[in-house]
Amino acid sequence: SLQNACLGTISPARMKTILRVISYLRSYPLLGSAQLICATLMALSVVVFPSITGYVVDEILPEPARHHELLFWVFLGLMGFFLKDALNCARIILNNHFEQRVIFDIRSDLYQKLQRLPLRWFDGRRTGDIMTRVVEDVTAMERVLIDGIELGLVAMIQLLAVGAVMYYTDVTVALWATLPVPFLVIGAWIYTRNARERYRGQRDAASDMNSLLHDNVSGISQIKTYTAEDREHERFNAFSDKLRQASLRIMRWWAFYSPGMSFVGMVGYALVLGFGSQAVMSGRMELGELVLFFLLLSLFYEPVSKLHQLNQMALSSRAAADRVFEILDSEDEPHSEAGGALTKPVLGDVKLESVSFSYGEQPTLRDITLHARPGETIALVGPTGAGKSTIVNLLCRFYEYDSGSITIDGQELNQTSKSSLRSALGYVTQEAFLFNGTVRENLLLAKPEADEADLWKALESARADSLTRELPDGLDTNVGERGVKLSGGEKQRLSIARALLKDPPILLLDEATASVDSETERLIQEALEALMADRSAFVIAHRLSTIRNADRIYVLDGGTVVEQGTHEELLKADGLYAELSRQSFLIHQEESSK
Repeated sequence: SLQNACLGTISPARMKTILRVISYLRSYPLLGSAQLICATLMALSVVVFPSITGYVVDEILPEPARHHELLFWVFLGLMGFFLKDALNCARIILNNHFEQRVIFDIRSDLYQKLQRLPLRWFDGRRTGDIMTRVVEDVTAMERVLIDGIELGLVAMIQLLAVGAVMYYTDVTVALWATLPVPFLVIGAWIYTRNARERYRGQRDAASDMNSLLHDNVSGISQIKTYTAEDREHERFNAFSDKLRQASLRIMRWWAFYSPGMSFVGMVGYALVLGFGSQAVMSGRMELGELVLFFLLLSLFYEPVSKLHQLNQMALSSRAAADRVFEILDSEDEPHSEAGGALTKPVLGDVKLESVSFSYGEQPTLRDITLHARPGETIALVGPTGAGKSTIVNLLCRFYEYDSGSITIDGQELNQTSKSSLRSALGYVTQEAFLFNGTVRENLLLAKPEADEADLWKALESARADSLTRELPDGLDTNVGERGVKLSGGEKQRLSIARALLKDPPILLLDEATASVDSETERLIQEALEALMADRSAFVIAHRLSTIRNADRIYVLDGGTVVEQGTHEELLKADGLYAELSRQSFLIHQEESSK
């Protein structure tokens, strides 16, 4: 068909993308059908005025006795225009509702997919690029999904309706009028051949610039600290220039393509003028029919022009759709939904047996074996890069272990539902993360059904109740993006309060007191000791005061367990732990003497 030709050669991959986009329309059959009916009737109504004009020229004007009928036919032609525009108004309203519902569905699916992806997937992606795909690329898909399909539909119906009237009026002149169409198809094919790379390059350049902008806005304090404003401005300009060049490349092609196709279309007018006038002079065609042809011709080439616009729209939208479907086609977290639930109540008997793991080719953990019995506190100690945080990540199933076995109460971790597993864990990270919202909203993340009393009890246990009361709006104070309105220690105490509110059977504490001062550390330590009394806990810490009372300490180095025992046992062994302990004790002594 002309529409397919104007869209260029449709490869199987391209057709698959288009069909996937169209599949989102099936959820709203009534809206789609109503829009289709309005579009069809609107396209058909365009032939009313030209037909009336031809009739008036041939039948009314030559007959003075019928001149009194002119007002009626003029009014009828005006009603044709009114019908067309009224249908167009209804079509636009339906189109807007249809469009926004479908875009909402795509964004919802995309966000849901992002939540199901493994952390390993995010490790290699830039936040700005992901945001571009969710916000801008989904919006760009809208153009081919609703506007493009609707534009193509109206254009094709109008083409068929106008073409039918033209061929009914005079086949010979109609053939001359449609002679430019094959050349329009060839032009569209030439334009489309390498268009995917052009539009994909533009989308990627826009994504790169947005990623840099996101990083620089997030790290603006670092840029100012190192007086790197000029250098970063140059980097931004470089990325912006790539986007400019990619956009200009598209525009240069369009600058030749659009006027060229317009000229080819105008050839049709010249052909109709020549051969149509000859037909009138030979008596084979009435003058009114020639006038009708010229009016129809403008209506015939108008949808052809729209199909060329649809061609460009489809190419741009397909580049965006490819980027969106790239996320939707990514593999979910292994066993993200499958797996059995942990047996209730969760006792917290955690075993790692011969566990190995690697982020890439370089092994991170090798043959790790450790055991936390119910209610025990296990400390993980070792130099930076020893694998302590990796163990915690594996317990959360942020990553899947390569070999070995991890069990909770005898149940294999990789056969356990992740939602069931994570509901039994309380995790406090070294870098406290608060969402851009109120204190209340950040706490309720752990336990949505908690009441006011529960919130204040958790805050009090974390020694964060007094700081919350001092905030301008108490629990309803907005903490800013990433908790920027609070100090590091205040954020950490609220983060600990959130874990306390969850009241989980297993605690994971990754340097939970690293960002607080000595006095705050003492207060939090008291709260954590009380909290860990009846729970299994894994504690990562470099401060001796945090780990010396642990039931068992595992010392890691180079991804393996090199020592294990109590604080006193490991000191007597005079190995790596003793060395780390002496360093920690000296640091503690220096802090105490200041």
